[in-house]
Amino acid sequence: MLVATASLGLIAPIAAQASDVINLEGMNNYNRSKKSSKRFDSNTFATKVSEDIANLNGRIDGLETRQNDFEAGSFSDTTVFDGKAVMAIGAVDGGDNLGSNGTEKTQAAFVYQMNLNTSFTGDDNLYVRLKAGDGWDGAFDQKTSTYHIEAKETGLADGTTNFKVDKMWYTFPISDKFTATVGPLIENYYMLAATPSVYKPGALKAFKLGGNGAAFGASTSTGAGLKYVGDNGFAVSTTINSKDAAGTNGLLTNQDNNKVNVQAAYTQDNYHLSATYSRQQGWNSWSYYSTKDLYSGADALGVNSDSVALRAWWRPEETGTATPSVSVGYDTMSFSGRSDIKEGNGYFVGLNWADMFQPSDKIGLAIGQPMKATEAVAGATLSEVDPFLWELYYSFRPNDSIEVTPAIFGGTDVESTTEDDIFGAVLTTIFKF
Repeated sequence: MLVATASLGLIAPIAAQASDVINLEGMNNYNRSKKSSKRFDSNTFATKVSEDIANLNGRIDGLETRQNDFEAGSFSDTTVFDGKAVMAIGAVDGGDNLGSNGTEKTQAAFVYQMNLNTSFTGDDNLYVRLKAGDGWDGAFDQKTSTYHIEAKETGLADGTTNFKVDKMWYTFPISDKFTATVGPLIENYYMLAATPSVYKPGALKAFKLGGNGAAFGASTSTGAGLKYVGDNGFAVSTTINSKDAAGTNGLLTNQDNNKVNVQAAYTQDNYHLSATYSRQQGWNSWSYYSTKDLYSGADALGVNSDSVALRAWWRPEETGTATPSVSVGYDTMSFSGRSDIKEGNGYFVGLNWADMFQPSDKIGLAIGQPMKATEAVAGATLSEVDPFLWELYYSFRPNDSIEVTPAIFGGTDVESTTEDDIFGAVLTTIFKF
């Protein structure tokens, strides 16, 4: 009894002290107050899984959206893209006498071009060309004498360069032998049934197509064409181009400036013969290969003309020999409604030697007489100008994508007087991609 009493006496103070230090009931109340109202069971697990799946689906949707955005900014599977960048530097002795912007100063110029070809059926093609250029104005844009084969001037007065749609047309087959072309930005020679010349100019656009004059004068406009290419080498095409179809004058009206071409050709692997008739209403598109008195002035504007372009070319079966390909052309045209000139004509000869020193190189030599007046209207007199134009170049490829072409060119009486003599040199580099 004495021991029990003593023990109880010791325990009582300790219990009292513990109750003051640790309030068990308070702890229980605290735990109950902090305890979550949610309990972990099978529903909780299912809810968690559903939330994770929803988050995953949201991420997948986001990735699909980003993928769709990326695909919307890329080309379709049926679109083929290629292009080129052109850099040129050169000068023209005698350039000060050629036009208001002519100059003898050395100029550097460039062109950047992108080509997009899209097929919708496998047999058709939508062609769109984007192009920009600057630096050609002055030394290398004078018709006929110095216009560079790659020239494209889209530079603006504020120093910027305008990148724009330069060509657009759609080509589709009508049958095995008939093909149609229509577009808002096209030139007639893209719709020809056969290539009138195999000479490749190295410097001057005047020598394109065997003389870029009476029938093939370049001018982008609304156009349509139909061509027939037979199995036996015969081909026929007809084209029409309108300068005012996109304006208020309208298509094929009396106010429209238009051009109709009809070509008949016979082509084999190594030779070609063709004749192209051209009827032009109010359109002097022959300025790339004629003297100024033939294409400029009040009498040359708004008149009608009829012309015939005869073309022939031959090329050897093998390259790398001393025998060149030969392209020749002769143009003649007559005017109605002019008070000064009744008729004019011109000729062209172009030679190309391929693979002479290394694969894919080319030597080119072209000579010709730009179209000049040969018959005057009664009472009028002809100018004494006797134009002559030439170029010589060598092009080579350091690799498959780069072509370098140094060229010289010149001429006498190339514009309108006997003082219009020139000599020029230009180095052109083309990067293809």
